[in-house]
Amino acid sequence: MSADAPNGKDLRKRVPRSAQAAFTPDGRDPVDIIREQNSTRIQELVPVRISRMLHSPFSFYRGGAALMAHDLAGEADTGVTVMSCGDAHISNFGLFASPERRQLFDVNDFDEAGNAPWEWDVKRLAASVMIAARENGYTEDQARGAVVSAAGAYRTTLAGLVGQSAVDRYYLSVDVDRLTAQAADDQSLRDLIEQTAKKARKRTSARMVEKITATSADGEPHIVADPPTLVPAPAKLVEGFEGLYAKYLDSIRADAAQLLGQFRVLDWALRVVGVGSVGTRCFIVLLGRDVPGGGTETLFLQVKEATQSVLQTYGKLGPSTMPPRAPSSGAQAWRVVAGQQILQAQSDSFLGYTPTIRGKDFYWRQFRDMKGSVVPELLTHDQFERYGQACAAVLARAHAQSPGSATASAYLGKSAEFEEAVAKFATAYADQNEKDYAAVQAAVKAGVLPCAEPGV
Repeated sequence: MSADAPNGKDLRKRVPRSAQAAFTPDGRDPVDIIREQNSTRIQELVPVRISRMLHSPFSFYRGGAALMAHDLAGEADTGVTVMSCGDAHISNFGLFASPERRQLFDVNDFDEAGNAPWEWDVKRLAASVMIAARENGYTEDQARGAVVSAAGAYRTTLAGLVGQSAVDRYYLSVDVDRLTAQAADDQSLRDLIEQTAKKARKRTSARMVEKITATSADGEPHIVADPPTLVPAPAKLVEGFEGLYAKYLDSIRADAAQLLGQFRVLDWALRVVGVGSVGTRCFIVLLGRDVPGGGTETLFLQVKEATQSVLQTYGKLGPSTMPPRAPSSGAQAWRVVAGQQILQAQSDSFLGYTPTIRGKDFYWRQFRDMKGSVVPELLTHDQFERYGQACAAVLARAHAQSPGSATASAYLGKSAEFEEAVAKFATAYADQNEKDYAAVQAAVKAGVLPCAEPGV
């Protein structure tokens, strides 16, 4: 354990663990924040973003990382920072393939990653558990119990990890076999995990090539449009992208660059993804390699815009969110890459970035690399509680890579005082989320916000 760990107990004098229950809304207007975010996005896709957010209160929460960053900035914290996910809700955890093709369970998305108070990720996770539990129809006591158990799993897992060597916790990972073993006493949960893993194994680049490409008259594969969520990349959005692929190769590992250097860019398409990300510039790129004897080997990559983290902007943390050694060009994309590499047990070998182009930063990664996630709505209450614990445990593993984690663990201590406080916070924040959801619904009805038809 690091020498500064005992100072965590001293922090309780300044910020008692019971104070983590506090949530005091400052009167901010959720519609104003959403409109401000929308102003920099592809305007034709803004109605899709609003439609996806309004699918349910939980979907709204998923798309509202900026709202919560704003709110957390006004609450007390210990001042201890770690590399944070920035958007650690329970649907941001899932399965993906390691470079060795093992299926791992970990944090999945890092668009908002940056240095931030460790409590912020925990509270984002806790509130998501409460909101999803309500959506599943659980009682308030059951929902509160799920939050307490998740926060407890974070505390106890972090304590165990900081007691290990830094090298040991660096190499620790959770794979699908470990998940199924932990579910040995619940056959239906075990079956659900195995079904999710099986489905994820089919979500590959090769399968996407079969589904969304066709061969042109000249024999070259191309992407087949499926409007409005998959369209040919508009010329104005990819202007100046010539040579970008070569610059991306300069940012990745030598072995991956050697592999991908054998491919060339065949086609670009604009693809709508997620909830909160809708409207940012997100492309899929079809790569091809000529095969001896004829034919083309193909591969998909995703190229996604990286904007400033909500931790930096709405969370008011400023440049301190940026990890060390940031480049002078492409810094926001590099932040996402660095955050993923630090927080995930193993990261995509093809993860890289390119220098800023026309004021935009982009990071690159594999597309559909055996990704899968548990659908919270399919879980019984007991299974949901265990899933929340699993998410909290891998979040603790991610935070344990930062030196400040030992201080955070000492602050948490051995009692359940922190988790009881966080459960109160999560309840209050779930109430606020419902108010924000209703306010945005009203804004759509009043014509203040555009909204596409449901299901887009």
